Amino acid sequence: MPVYSYKAFGSGGVKTSGSLSAQNRAGALEEVARRGMVAVSVNEQQGPARAQPKGSRAPQTVVEAFHRELANLLAAGVPMIRALSILRRETSHPAAKAQWGAIYDDVAGGMPLADAMNKWPRSFPAVYVAMVRAGETGGFLDVVLMQIADFQSRQRNLKSKVRSAFAYPMVLGVLAVGVLIFLLTYFIPRFSSIFEGFGESLPALTRAIVALSEAVADYGLLFLLGVAAAVLVLRRALASPAGRRLAERTVLRIPAVGVTVARFALVRFCRMLGTLLGAGVPLVTSLRVAREAIGNETLGDTVHRAVEQVQQGRPLARSLADSQQLFPASVIEMIAVAEETGRLDVELKRLAGVYEEELDRRLRMLVSLFEPVLLFVMAALVGTIVVGMLLPVFTLQELIR
Repeated sequence: MPVYSYKAFGSGGVKTSGSLSAQNRAGALEEVARRGMVAVSVNEQQGPARAQPKGSRAPQTVVEAFHRELANLLAAGVPMIRALSILRRETSHPAAKAQWGAIYDDVAGGMPLADAMNKWPRSFPAVYVAMVRAGETGGFLDVVLMQIADFQSRQRNLKSKVRSAFAYPMVLGVLAVGVLIFLLTYFIPRFSSIFEGFGESLPALTRAIVALSEAVADYGLLFLLGVAAAVLVLRRALASPAGRRLAERTVLRIPAVGVTVARFALVRFCRMLGTLLGAGVPLVTSLRVAREAIGNETLGDTVHRAVEQVQQGRPLARSLADSQQLFPASVIEMIAVAEETGRLDVELKRLAGVYEEELDRRLRMLVSLFEPVLLFVMAALVGTIVVGMLLPVFTLQELIR
């Protein structure tokens, strides 16, 4: 049974402290009150067996189920504490069980659900916590939770489409690298031993390939260490704000790829903003939260400027018009009409669906272009090596002379 330390005021107004065992924080509070004291603070003592690192993360499918099931229970009239107790009992994932239990204890102790979820940022990002807080404040928590679950489901499907679209090209790339390594380290050394006595008489292409093979054999390990070091340096650079922004600007300038990245950000932004507005969250607050959902700081900066303009009373469509890379002119016009008719949340969700389909088509087009290019490069490299090693065979009689 967990042990809780407490600080409280006794019947004589004397401040005291101690510890007690209870099933949860609510039980500890009841025990303190039963002893005739007024609790000031009650906190669980984290021992080795009970400690759960704040950096731990529950799987996204489990978190989505948490939002959806909690929304259904609350909509059915089940009290919050009982609903959280049911979810804690039913989940089987260890990290989720620990986190759901901690959230239950915090809420049972009087903490708002948003604050309890905010203690686990890797499972509950700030975007979703802000939505939950708005739902608690406005009295439509079950609606917000269901919208979060739907949003997470759509986001997961969208990311799955992106990963599956580029899975085959990645396999081709790995295969090409593997074939090159095999040729340079196994095939070429066996051929080059045949031509050792010919020296400068060998064709230039053959000498270059043999030299490359020898360099891979002699310095391959150093090359791999250099690549690993370069990857670590690149990851550190991308972890810094300046490096991440430089990488984002570079990707956005690449033809076709930049537009695809911008469309992905547009889908995320429109769906999040439409969800928030549909839940009754004020426009400025919704814009700030939706900006975090873009996932690209360079594009997010343009939305930040739009938020400032909306605060000054400028219409949303005119504020977003300066962000042409993220918002095409047609989108701005549709948002302007939706503002005038009072259907902004519905229109944003519709736009998210439309551009998600366009994004799917763009991904398929990129893959259809990328696959033959990879195959051509792979065939060109392998063909060059094979031809380079067979050239001396065709001119063997002249080499012997």
